[in-house]
Amino acid sequence: MIEPIRAQPTLETSRLVLRPIRKSDAGLIGLYAGDIRVSGPTRSIPHPLPPGAPEAFIEQAQNPARVEDVWILDGSGADLAEVVGVIGLKRLDRRQGELGYWLAPAYWSMGLAREAVQALITVNPQASKTMFAEVFQDNARSARVLSDMGFTYLGDAETYCVARKTMVATWTYLRNME
Repeated sequence: MIEPIRAQPTLETSRLVLRPIRKSDAGLIGLYAGDIRVSGPTRSIPHPLPPGAPEAFIEQAQNPARVEDVWILDGSGADLAEVVGVIGLKRLDRRQGELGYWLAPAYWSMGLAREAVQALITVNPQASKTMFAEVFQDNARSARVLSDMGFTYLGDAETYCVARKTMVATWTYLRNME
């Protein structure tokens, strides 16, 4: 059985504060996640984004019985937006975690994803032995982030993409944390 997460730390990088999600984040989450450039490379964000989806996402992320930590990538301290993206770490069994993230298109190619992933690796807030991540094969930018952060390619698979309404080829990555 996977234990629920009790406390979620706030993490800081040079340009970002990775903080727990707040209800006030719903507007920017809805704006960004409603963009096919954000939802298309994810498994679970539908397109078009249905009414109430950001609020439901926030409620789920704040649930004390959750098994996934979700952080907002807050760039307001570096003159960026209060929400530039989201990163999550889902607790799996046997001290494993699954990493996932997205950035608003205006903040692509700035190294922010690398900063956020590096912060989670450094702090390892769930004391994971292993972290997994999966990217669509047409998302080379995210694959490069994972490779640069020490993730090793495991193999190919495919998964259903809600936004695209089809199966999409994926690459799976693993990073040993110990």
